[in-house]
Amino acid sequence: MVVAASLLLTGCFATASAPADGEQRLRVVMMQPPRSGLSPLSDDAFKLSRWSTAETLVTLDANGEPQPALAEKWRWSDARTWTFVIRSGVRFHDGTPLTAKDVVRSLRRAATAAPKPRILDGVDLAITGKGHTVTVTTATADPLLPQRLSSPQLSVLAARAYKSKTVDPIGAGTGAFILKRVDGTSSATLDRNDDYWGGRPKAPGIDVRFVPDGTARAAALRSGEADIVEAVPVSQASLLEKDQITEVPMPRTNTLYLNTGRGVFRDPAMRAAAREAVDAGPLVNGVYEGRADVAEGLLGPAIPWAKQRPERGRPTPAGDPEGRRVTIGTFTDRAELPEVAAALQQQLDKAGFRVKLEIREYANIESDALAGKFDAFILSRATVLDSGDPAAYLYSDFAGDGSFNISQLADRTVDKALEKASSTPTGAARRQAILEAEAAVLGTDAAIPMLHERVIQGDAANVVNSAKDPRERLLVTVDTHVG
Repeated sequence: MVVAASLLLTGCFATASAPADGEQRLRVVMMQPPRSGLSPLSDDAFKLSRWSTAETLVTLDANGEPQPALAEKWRWSDARTWTFVIRSGVRFHDGTPLTAKDVVRSLRRAATAAPKPRILDGVDLAITGKGHTVTVTTATADPLLPQRLSSPQLSVLAARAYKSKTVDPIGAGTGAFILKRVDGTSSATLDRNDDYWGGRPKAPGIDVRFVPDGTARAAALRSGEADIVEAVPVSQASLLEKDQITEVPMPRTNTLYLNTGRGVFRDPAMRAAAREAVDAGPLVNGVYEGRADVAEGLLGPAIPWAKQRPERGRPTPAGDPEGRRVTIGTFTDRAELPEVAAALQQQLDKAGFRVKLEIREYANIESDALAGKFDAFILSRATVLDSGDPAAYLYSDFAGDGSFNISQLADRTVDKALEKASSTPTGAARRQAILEAEAAVLGTDAAIPMLHERVIQGDAANVVNSAKDPRERLLVTVDTHVG
């Protein structure tokens, strides 16, 4: 399989990567193929962002604070109203100029989507615009709105993208690279946008291959068939040269979600028994070869203020599993997760559970996980992916009406804490409210955080200025090129 994948990469890149005027196109190998035709209303939006083809009104700095992008500036007009001034001189890839009308169209499509982008969970928006001014009004005060608008799922696209029920981003962005072609779940091609408002990109284009197999991704870098490889598996990192990999603590937590809605783990005592049985140390040192951090909560070392978490209340006493049978699901797309599942199976079996594993590709298991068809589910989950603020992740995953509530949790105390965290103004008070919400979630044992991952990115030695982004929003930027 590895040899076949390597040959496939060679065949793809040999023609598409030919130098243009002495410049070399970037050959990028990514882990997960598109699941929704690269619609920005899905998680595919993060691919558009990592290729610098689709852009948002706002971007985030290293501290998670909002910075200008397609919006030059903004102000909080009153408790529920924000006004954004759209950048002048920006054109979409089809040549049409960016106006407030385009922003309104894109944001309204996202706000009325079913399901909504998770960054809009619990948020009702009214969007109006004229000329180069856009006004966004929320049903309740939302101090996090600028950060929300930085989510790649709220990218602004040209009118051509919205001509059918599905959103088609080909040739419709504003970014440094123009998406020209997508070949199903195998590849994508992007060319340089010479008229990019942020300056002429240094690379002439990007040729992307989607390779779920982590060993094959790493092999492509070792053999010189790829320039940039995302998500290098821990097992492959030691096989690469030290100057080929970058390791950065990231806001991503490997968590065991327990189904509180039905089955064995509906009983709090059984959830407590699972919590007591899980030992993350062997997972970090064995499966992750020391390239991860044992979790102390849902939020990890990539969020420095998480260390200030409050004392948790007395945990629920653990019950006796007495041979109770549970099914744990996870997916193959992240190479470490099946190994984590096998290790957890042993730990839980030792505690008295009888564990069956069900492992598939993510695209084939997500719907079942969200429908509550497993007793437990192992997930590698980014905790500040959308807004740079953990409140959105916590609400999405643990609120009673959250769109990604794998644990099927419906707890009034948790919901109240999440609502407080979501509504508190940014700053120290909001951070404290977020940590209190985290404590409320952990108090239910609906989720057992095991470890915090580190992003391992592979770059060829001659790649210059690829982004090493803990939030996984950036990869190829206007300054990335082969030297």
